Amino acid sequence: MLKILIPVEGRSNSLHAVRHAIHEFRKNAALEIHLLNVQAPLSNYIARFVSREDRDAFRRDQAELALLPARQMLTRFAVPYEAHVKLGEKASVIADMARRLGCDHIVMSTARKNSLTRMIENSTTNQVIELTTVPVKIIAGDAASKLERYGVPAGVGTALASLFLAAGN
Repeated sequence: MLKILIPVEGRSNSLHAVRHAIHEFRKNAALEIHLLNVQAPLSNYIARFVSREDRDAFRRDQAELALLPARQMLTRFAVPYEAHVKLGEKASVIADMARRLGCDHIVMSTARKNSLTRMIENSTTNQVIELTTVPVKIIAGDAASKLERYGVPAGVGTALASLFLAAGN
């Protein structure tokens, strides 16, 4: 039985990976799908003012909101799945869960970005690829926002130009 792990954040891009899994399931009904939502721990500054029960309830609510669209899509197409919610740093939890579940691959969707943006950002996708030995299948998602497409490269260019001018003085 082929097992796949789909990290779900609640953004529309996650649904591209779910759609891909549905297409794969239609080809192979023995496919085992695992959805994973990773909740980040609250900082110590915030956590000390909020009870453990309230923190757990907040994380549970956030996870359910994030998983809901993926659950609905899989249910609509009668695709069986298991949903998991974990606490921790996203990339390491994803890599660890894929290993622990014995997944054959991880399916992630990511926004379409230019090469410069991808090179300088430290995205969860890049981190997962570095941390895991499980193959990662990347599904192209929606186009990145105009800020990410133009603002980040412009900011990098401005910073490099500033450094160049400062070095010349």
